[in-house]
Amino acid sequence: MHRISRKAFAYICLLCIIGFQGLCMQGEVTKSVFGAMPYGTEIYIFTLKESTLKARVMTYGARLVSLEVPDRNGKMADVVLGYDSLTPYTTDSKTYFGAIVGRYANRIGHGTFVLDGKRYDLPKNDGDNTLHGGTVGFDKRVWTAHEIPHGVELTLISNNGDQGFPGTLTARVRYTLSAHALKIEYFATTDANTVLNLTNHSYFNLAGEGQGNILNDVLTIPAERYTPVNAGLIPTGQLTSVAGTPFDFRTPMPVGKRIDEDNEQLHFAKGYDENFVLNHRGDGQALHDAARVLSPQTGRVLVVKTTQPGVQFYSGNFLDGTIHGKHGHVYAKHAALCLETQHFPDSPNQPQFPSTELKPGQAFHSITEYIFSTER
Repeated sequence: MHRISRKAFAYICLLCIIGFQGLCMQGEVTKSVFGAMPYGTEIYIFTLKESTLKARVMTYGARLVSLEVPDRNGKMADVVLGYDSLTPYTTDSKTYFGAIVGRYANRIGHGTFVLDGKRYDLPKNDGDNTLHGGTVGFDKRVWTAHEIPHGVELTLISNNGDQGFPGTLTARVRYTLSAHALKIEYFATTDANTVLNLTNHSYFNLAGEGQGNILNDVLTIPAERYTPVNAGLIPTGQLTSVAGTPFDFRTPMPVGKRIDEDNEQLHFAKGYDENFVLNHRGDGQALHDAARVLSPQTGRVLVVKTTQPGVQFYSGNFLDGTIHGKHGHVYAKHAALCLETQHFPDSPNQPQFPSTELKPGQAFHSITEYIFSTER
């Protein structure tokens, strides 16, 4: 019988403890029922845990339901707006809290576009325009889902003619957690020429959802240009310099510092709701900085990185205090901000913008990461 010394035994025990902790730190994914649709289909919610983050993602709209993040003192808080139960998500047709939006995120002017010489007419759900894919976009669909390492993958098949769009599209979205980041990957294929623009529509308040507004948050967006819009919030087609405008966030600036300036673009949107042209082409798989947000109150920092060419900064202008979210919190104007990584709005009607066309045999893939840290 072989004997080992007490010192060696203690060392082996230490290695076992470290190994066990390492396994625990690799992440945990659990699945439960969140509710059921009126016609009986169950909606599942996946809880993702890592060493410093916890996220919940549900199959209705492939939505990010919650995201818990520590502040400078280690206190956890949920930093995305939403609801405590399923029903309010299904009846809310305005906010898109946490949803994957598509087939075409953002706006398509006059609800129509021409592809390969053929005109396609879409449902108009934003005045004269189509917003976030139409009246029954991806945010209102039940996705199928399964667990993957560190996260969940969700799949949706959008048939030819769905909301007026051509081609049967298969979309997949992966949410995964690492120690300090939430990563969202988007994949899509089609059997006929179509247009595609996918993003996540989470509303962030780094003080915690329901904890005041975001006007004192300090924002940085590395963009030299933005795409100005008309009164219907449809791009004019220009790529305009941010220099000398309220849209210059190249150096850190509180969100509310210039939000009430006498500026036509701010008047149109009742605040910020603008697409920024990021300082990279957005045509590869390399991640580039899209935005940085600091909450002076809590020290939480959010850095957004993406492979996409644009980011829509929306300052929660149309939250009006009528929505009661998690824990009964009232979501008033500017209660959160959105940073939607994307291709540009109305690109199918703007030939000078980066193309959003997807063809058979092509595989769409984009990545966005939300990376969290703290400052003292």
